Amino acid sequence: MDDLEHSLDSLSIDQSPIYLLKTRSSPSDAYESHFTNTSSGKQVPIFVPVLEHVFRDDALRTLRRHAERFAFAGGSSATKRQIATNNPAKKYGGMIFTSQRAVDAFAIVVSKLDPSKLGAMFDKEMPLYVVGPATATGVKSLGLPCPVLGEETGSGEVLAKFILEHQRTLARDVTHLERRRLPLLFLVGEQRRDIIPKSLSSETLPPSEKTQVIELIVYETGEMATFEESFSTLLQQAAKQKIKQQWVVVFSPQGCEAMLTSLRWLDESTGRFSQSRRVASQSKSWIGVATIGPTTRDYLKEAFAFTADVCAETPTPEGVSEGVKSFENQTP
Repeated sequence: MDDLEHSLDSLSIDQSPIYLLKTRSSPSDAYESHFTNTSSGKQVPIFVPVLEHVFRDDALRTLRRHAERFAFAGGSSATKRQIATNNPAKKYGGMIFTSQRAVDAFAIVVSKLDPSKLGAMFDKEMPLYVVGPATATGVKSLGLPCPVLGEETGSGEVLAKFILEHQRTLARDVTHLERRRLPLLFLVGEQRRDIIPKSLSSETLPPSEKTQVIELIVYETGEMATFEESFSTLLQQAAKQKIKQQWVVVFSPQGCEAMLTSLRWLDESTGRFSQSRRVASQSKSWIGVATIGPTTRDYLKEAFAFTADVCAETPTPEGVSEGVKSFENQTP
């Protein structure tokens, strides 16, 4: 919390904070880079972590065994000896990453592999599908020989369509083994949407194009117990410094209630949004709320009757920035 307050202390009179309700991505964060470099220093990104993630050791061990037993490598099918010793040959035709936490989990696995053997463990033609720039940056930093694809997709639905189209362009020895289409391995959290598995095995697809997606839960997620207190303290500090304008960017339904509670915008009797409470709380400082996309926007509307000021057209730093800028230009 001290780091968050220090970020506010460093603001100049012409700067305003934009609270990003997420954990900073590593090795670099696209939102931090974008707002730091494109707002002429007027908007200062401040990360307020909402979720805490716990990696599943059993899943990480499974991934490591897969890699060391060449489940991601090119080559022939398993020999009798490999089958007898549960040491299969290539099992997957690609991998899918739609969250930074999944990338972080896989990074732990890769860090424990012999660097000199990565070229043999991973087929250089096996695609690693990602959903946006943050996941792309993370996967590329692993140093694997595989192509990283899908950076411009931005959502699970668009990525699913991209995968279907891309799979049609691949050589049969990449997608098949012993006349059988290889499944894709999807690293997920315990809370996830099923749009990608359903899309790739849809009944509307011809049998030759259906691709099985095997989900492996590599992390579990929960709201941080300290989030509401940390965010409330941050807002109190901003009030003391008489900061005139603030933005909050929400990335998922988790933490929404704690956010609205911290802002003091919920009616205590109904648990629903109160416009009068918002107006009263903003007599000295205006606070806007932007969502990363329609899922979180709709959740706020349905659960709390709150309409976000901005819903990004694309779930990217540019989408959020353009939405905020458009709103500010339309507001007197």
